[in-house]
Amino acid sequence: MAAFTVTPVIPCIFQSLSPSHRCELERHRCELDRQCHAWKHSTQFSQLNFAKRKMRRNLVFAVSGNAEESFKKTLEIDRLIDLLRDANDKELPQLVAENILAFNEGFWIRLAARTETCKSEDDKKDYEELAALVMSVVDRLVHKTNEKIESATDVLKAILKPVVDEVEEICWPPRNPEALDLMKRELHQREQEGQLDEGFLSEVSAQLRQAKEDGDKPGLEAMLQKVLQLYASRVLSKRTYAKKGKEVLRDELFLETLITAPEEEWNKMLIDGMTIGKGEISPEELDAVIKKRIERTLIRTEGGSYQQRVLVEYLKGIQSRAEEIVKFLQGKSQ
Repeated sequence: MAAFTVTPVIPCIFQSLSPSHRCELERHRCELDRQCHAWKHSTQFSQLNFAKRKMRRNLVFAVSGNAEESFKKTLEIDRLIDLLRDANDKELPQLVAENILAFNEGFWIRLAARTETCKSEDDKKDYEELAALVMSVVDRLVHKTNEKIESATDVLKAILKPVVDEVEEICWPPRNPEALDLMKRELHQREQEGQLDEGFLSEVSAQLRQAKEDGDKPGLEAMLQKVLQLYASRVLSKRTYAKKGKEVLRDELFLETLITAPEEEWNKMLIDGMTIGKGEISPEELDAVIKKRIERTLIRTEGGSYQQRVLVEYLKGIQSRAEEIVKFLQGKSQ
C-alpha cells in the first residue's frame, strides 16, 4: 500500500529565500515568537495581546502620517487575508511561506479588526480558526525550517505509539488504561500544530480501508476508527451553537456533550438524555439538531474532502446510535 505523505513545502520555500530575506526573517524571529506565544495561550481571538487601545493608537498614527500609503497597505493585507481564507489546506502552507515577511504586527492588528467587525458568530469563529492555523504554520516555518517535515505515516505512528506495545502487537482495547489518554493527548498536540491535514486523513482512511478488506486485523481497524473519532470530536467541538445570546439551547448542548464524549459512552448518555429514557430532549429534537449540524459542516468544509467525510460520518454515527436506542427502548416498552 502506497503511503500518503505531506509535501515538504516549507523547507523548499525557505531555501529559495535570498540571503537578505533570510536575515530579515531572523530579525522577525523574536517578534514572531512573542506573537505565537500570545496566540497559543489566548482563549479567544478578541482577547489577544493586541488590545483595542493599541489598535486605535496605530490606526491614528497611520492616518496622521501618510493616509494614502496606509490605505494601500491595508488593501494589501486585506487581499492576503482573503487569499488565506479561500485557500484549502494544501494551498495554505505554500501561501504562508511565500508571504512570510508579511506576517508582522500590522497584519495581526488588521486581522483582529476584521474579526471584531464580523456580523455573525460563525464568521468570527472562521477568522479565529484562520488566525490559529496561520500562526501555527508561521511558527513551524520559523522554528522548523531545517528539520525534516514528518510524513502523514510518521504522524499516525506517533499517535498510535501509546496503544501499540514494544513488539508492535495490536491489542484493542489497550492493556494500559492510560494509553488511550496518551493517544488522545498526542492527537490534540498534532492537531494544534496543523499536522492533521488532508494527507493525514487520507492515510488513516486508506489504512482503515485496507484493514477492513484484510478482515484479520480487528484490533487495527478499531484503533484507526478511534483515531478518526478523536479527530472529529476535536474539530467539531471547537465551534459551539449551544448559546443564543443569554439563552442556552438544550438540544444543541446535548449534541455537543455527545460530540465530546467517547463513543463507548453514547448509549448511556442517550438513554439518560432523551425523553424516551430519562431525559428532556425528544428523539425528534435530537435528530433535527444533528441534521442542522451536518448541514453546517457541509457548508463550512471543502466538498469531497476527507475532513468533510470524517466529520459528517461522525455526526451520522451519533444519529444512527440514537435511532438504535429509540428502537430498543420502544420495543422494550411494548
